[in-house]
Formats: sequence, structure tokens, C-alpha cells
Amino acid sequence: MRKHKKHHFKKIGMPPGSLVHIGEVKLEKPIISLIEYDALDMSERVLTSVELSSFKLENYKSANKKVWLNIHGVNDAALIKLVGDLFHLHPLVQEDILNTEQRPKLDEFDDYLFIETRSFNYEKDTMSVASEQISMVLGRDFLLTFQERSTGIFEPVRQRLRGLHAHICELGVDYLAYSLLDSVVDRYFKVLEEVGDESEALEEVLLHKPTNTELHSIHQLKHVSIELRRAVWPLREVINRLTRNENNFFTPATMPYLRDIYDHTVNFIESLESIRDSLSSMMDIYMASVSNRVNLEVRALTVVAMLFMPATLIAGIFGMNFHEMPWLADKDGFWWAMGLMVGIALLMIMIFWRRQWLTSKT
Repeated sequence: MRKHKKHHFKKIGMPPGSLVHIGEVKLEKPIISLIEYDALDMSERVLTSVELSSFKLENYKSANKKVWLNIHGVNDAALIKLVGDLFHLHPLVQEDILNTEQRPKLDEFDDYLFIETRSFNYEKDTMSVASEQISMVLGRDFLLTFQERSTGIFEPVRQRLRGLHAHICELGVDYLAYSLLDSVVDRYFKVLEEVGDESEALEEVLLHKPTNTELHSIHQLKHVSIELRRAVWPLREVINRLTRNENNFFTPATMPYLRDIYDHTVNFIESLESIRDSLSSMMDIYMASVSNRVNLEVRALTVVAMLFMPATLIAGIFGMNFHEMPWLADKDGFWWAMGLMVGIALLMIMIFWRRQWLTSKT
């Protein structure tokens, strides 16, 4: 998982609006898909760059068609510039589309809204998330979406369009934009559920016999929660601004659905904070468990040392350089000394056992 992003050096010294791709994901060939629809009909096709260059939005406006243009792969600066020229996008918007390290945000223009958000996919093997930047441009009769990766996050929405579902086909591109944002937030909850399951399983292991593997897992999950938090907190503000309807790009019929997304983001943040607190508690449990194991080992070594201390004392006394000492010249002196050593050791063991120093329960 990346902690430090080192791609901005590409734009050092360049003027604002310079179209340079910033990011790690590069698709060999971007996929351009166009969906045009109304309440009665829907058509879908994949375009080439040449076909896209002859695209005219006026033709669809005159036919009362709504347009959704989606592009998988934003590493082709020439393609992004082509789309920007066709739909009269501000150079800074085009620049932000190419920069895949943006935080979620909302920019308002006279003819369109520009929305940046992120989607995540949880990778169980590495306990990390693969993030994808999703850019949206919402106009009066069109919606543009730019996806960093070739994922199927919007496929359920396409299926609804293909089935000519009443709401999504009749309410306009603003409802389509809501549906896509809802898909992004739903993906957040899917990732959150997987992280929650991992957290619960980890907690069970920590209560029995934690190892360094569990410590690594806790750190990984904490990084995941941090990434999710960085994406959802600004997204909540984006949705909140959209619900104020200061721009009139969303109709009154769509506003209740946007408020529902806002509620979902609030619930998500609350659940995420709960998991973060749980992970912090697990870290405390792990450290306490490690400290307890160290204490047990130190106690065991202390008990062994204390058992040998009387024997060492007795051996030292009888080893002094004196000739007149009790039992020193006795033929059974050695056995008397050994018996005394063993007897004291057994007495100490009995005392330790009664105080439960020889068990792990304490």
C-alpha cells in the first residue's frame, strides 16, 4: 500500500491546466462506451477515438436523448483533451481528470458540475484496498464518467438502463449521476463489511495466542481504514453540497435520493470509526499479551534462579577455606549438604506452587 505519492514532480514548472497523467494505473487501450436513452429506448455502443471526434451533442439534444459517455482509462492525455474540447470542459477540469491522486471534491461551473470520488476493492490476500478514481461531469443533458481502472462497478446501473427501468430512464441524467454515486457508496459498505469480518476474526485470534502475524494484520487493517476515511469524509461534504441544490443540476425528484446517500455516508463513517476503535483496542490487547508473555518468562527465570540461590549459598559456605567446620570432615558431609539443598529447593517449590507462581493462570 502506498504511503507516499511521488508523481507530482512531473508537473514541476508547468503552467496550470497542463495535461499530464499522474498515477500508477495505465491501461494499454482506453475503452470508450456511449449510452443514449430516453423513457422508451436505449442504445449502447463502444466508440473509437476517431468516432468520438465526430460526436455532436446537439444531435442528441434535438432528439431529446440523454447521453452517458464513460471512459475506462485516463492515462491518455490526448483522449481527455478530445473529450474536453467536445464538451467544453475547463482546462483545470481536464487536468484533474488526469491526476488520479485527487481527493473527492465538487467544482461548480455554469454549464456542468465536476465531481471527483474514489472507489475501493478489498484484496483479502494482502489485506489492502485497490483504489480507483472516478470523475463525473454532469451537464443538463449529458453525463461523463472517467474511470481509472476497467472495473464493473457501474454494471448494475447499465443493466437497469438496458431493462428500461422507469425511474432511471425518466428522471434524467441527474438521477443517473445519483445512481452512479450510490453504486460507489454501496461498494464502500461492501469493503467495510469485509474489513469488519477480518477485524472480528483477528480479535478471536488475539484473545488466544497472538503472534507477529496478527500485529502485521492490525497495521494493514488500520491503513485500510485510514484510506477509507480519507475518501468518505470529503465525499460526505460533496453529497451535502449537492443536497443544498444551489446549482439546479439536480431536480426536486432526485433530491430525496441524494439525501439518502448522505445518510449512508454518515452511517458508514460511524461504522468505520467503530472499527478503527476496535483495531486500536486490539493493538492494546496485543501489546498487553506480549507484555504478559514477557512477564511469564521473566517469572520463570526468576523462580529457577531463586531455586538455585540456597544451593549456591550452601556450596559457598562449605567451600570456604576453613578446616574446622561442622560436617566438613564427616564421611557423609556431602550427602548432608545435597540433602539440605534439595530439601530447601522442595520447600521453595511448595511455597511457589501455593502462591501460583508456577502456573500461567496468574
